[in-house]
Amino acid sequence: MTSAHLQLHFYVEDVSTEAALQILIPVILKDHQGEFEYEIHPFRGKPDLLKKLPQRLQAYASRIQHNPNFRIIVLVDRDDEDCRSLKQRLEGIAEQAHLVTRTARPDDFQLINRIAIEELEAWFFGDVIAIRQAYPKVPQSLASKQKFRDPDAITGGTSEALERALKHYHPGGLEKSRAAREISKHMNPDVNRSISFQVFRDALRQLFG
Repeated sequence: MTSAHLQLHFYVEDVSTEAALQILIPVILKDHQGEFEYEIHPFRGKPDLLKKLPQRLQAYASRIQHNPNFRIIVLVDRDDEDCRSLKQRLEGIAEQAHLVTRTARPDDFQLINRIAIEELEAWFFGDVIAIRQAYPKVPQSLASKQKFRDPDAITGGTSEALERALKHYHPGGLEKSRAAREISKHMNPDVNRSISFQVFRDALRQLFG
C-alpha cells in the first residue's frame, strides 16, 4: 500500500468529535506532515450517521476506484450497543458499498471502522493530565480513582462522568464541543490509557507504514 499523499475522510457522529479530531489528527500524525490531507464529516448523532452512511459510501465507491490513496475512517461511539454487532453492521454497510475494510483485508483496504468505547469522553479520561491542564480545578486524585483507571470501562456513562468532573467550568451542563477543544489541545496521544483511543491512533499511523 502506497502512503503517497493520502486523502483521509473521517465520518463521525457529532460536532464534538469533529472538534476533537481537528486537533488530534495533526498531532497523531505529526511525523507525516505533508503526506496527507483530511476532511471530517460530522452527523447529527449516531442514528443519523448510520442512516446516511450507506448512501454516502456508495457515492464514494467509484471515486475511490480512481484514487488509490483515498481512505475513509468511520468513528462511532459504542454507547450501550454490543460492540461486535455494531462493528458487523459497519462492516456490512461498507461491503454493500463495495468498499474493502481493514478488517476484511488488512494489507489492502479503503475503509477503517473504529468504535470509541464507551463514548468519545473515554478518550479524554485516558489523559487526565490533559483534563487538568485544561481545567486546573479538577483534582489530581481523579487519575488514581479506581473508577477511572480503565477509561473504557467507566460505568454510568463517560459523558456524565466528565460533566460531573467539570461542573465548576460547565455549570449549565457539559458543553461537549467546547470541552473537546479545550481538552484535546493538551492531549498526548502516546500516553493515552484508553485502549479504544490507542487502536484508533495506531490504525492511523499504520496507514503510513
